[in-house]
Amino acid sequence: MRPTTWYEGVAACEQQGEAYVLITVVSIAGSTPREAGSKMVVTSTSSIDTIGGGHLEFDAIKTARDMLAHGQTVSQEAKDTRSTMLRSYPLSSSLGQCCGGAVKVLFDVCNLHAQHLAIFGAGHVAQALIPIIAQLPLRIRWIDSRESVFPASMPANVTPIVEQEPETEVSQLPHNAWLVILTHDHQLDYRIVERALKYPSLPFVGLIGSDTKAKRFITKLHNRGFTDKDLLRLYTPIGNPDIPGKRPIEVAVSIAAQIIARLHNAESAGQSKHVPVTAAHDAIKE
Repeated sequence: MRPTTWYEGVAACEQQGEAYVLITVVSIAGSTPREAGSKMVVTSTSSIDTIGGGHLEFDAIKTARDMLAHGQTVSQEAKDTRSTMLRSYPLSSSLGQCCGGAVKVLFDVCNLHAQHLAIFGAGHVAQALIPIIAQLPLRIRWIDSRESVFPASMPANVTPIVEQEPETEVSQLPHNAWLVILTHDHQLDYRIVERALKYPSLPFVGLIGSDTKAKRFITKLHNRGFTDKDLLRLYTPIGNPDIPGKRPIEVAVSIAAQIIARLHNAESAGQSKHVPVTAAHDAIKE
């Protein structure tokens, strides 16, 4: 159901990790179409609720979308995810309104750089993982070559992508996106990992599998010319090592724990067993 109130709009945008502007009438003077405290939500494609309609609201929506468009050009390395602006509107003939009053409107930009996450593979672990992480402020791309494996319905912040060559989707990911690789094919896993590590802008490449698989991949990547620094972005086996178990739900919870830790800038709490490159090579040689 489409949100109709500003607070429903905020909840939907936060759930979907979508950038939005919360517009608030913070003060009024004289005759105005809405009272102080009135709010509405504006995204790049929709508006929810109202601050009074007319040219005032038309200009406020345009201003909000200009702020969103300008903010999206800012490097995603920036720490700030919010910006605000206060603007005064005299409700006179200049706005095509004759109320005679005046309002001050606060524009608050939120979720400007929501975290993007790409899940490669739609097998048992991914099917268990998606309902958990879809509750987080993430924009999720779920990628598989098999259309039939996707559920008929899924959370609003999850976009299913059917691609016969899933590794080609790596080049379509936005700056700073995280990857979780859970496919049914080790060779496909490797192609995705190799392509992802060619993009320094992708800081987290998580790969499911055993320690043996991790060591083999690391050896092969080294042989292909990837450096120890490149491999610092590869997290394998992905997941929190303090959460045991091999059932799909157990593995999914372990992966979700690591993602939550990253979202809270607490990688050290629940970081996966990141196989040291030198240790992996020593193990292979032995």
